Amino acid sequence: MQAFYKHHPATVWQISKTNQRPDWVQEAFDQNYLTWLDDRLRIVMAGLYSPMIPSLQNEKADIFHVQGVMFGITSIGYLGDYLDVTNHRVVTKEQFSKHYQIHAPGTWT
Repeated sequence: MQAFYKHHPATVWQISKTNQRPDWVQEAFDQNYLTWLDDRLRIVMAGLYSPMIPSLQNEKADIFHVQGVMFGITSIGYLGDYLDVTNHRVVTKEQFSKHYQIHAPGTWT
């Protein structure tokens, strides 16, 4: 889902076991950056940081990835929360409705 946060585009996903998963969400599950713990979602935010992904694939060391060890912040999201991958944050449904504006595809202005 596309939204605006502080007047900037943001890619978000409402955490759910039943809704449709965008490609980036499915890829994050496949890479174990997103993992279900009962009804909670463990999120390895460093894994969702796109500039780091090529360094993991190429085995280059950087601030998060040194000699095969990845250091990252793990967050927990609950069903109904929103994962904002652009800003690397999890927000509640209430925070999302207060601070984000949803835009349909093709309506960025």
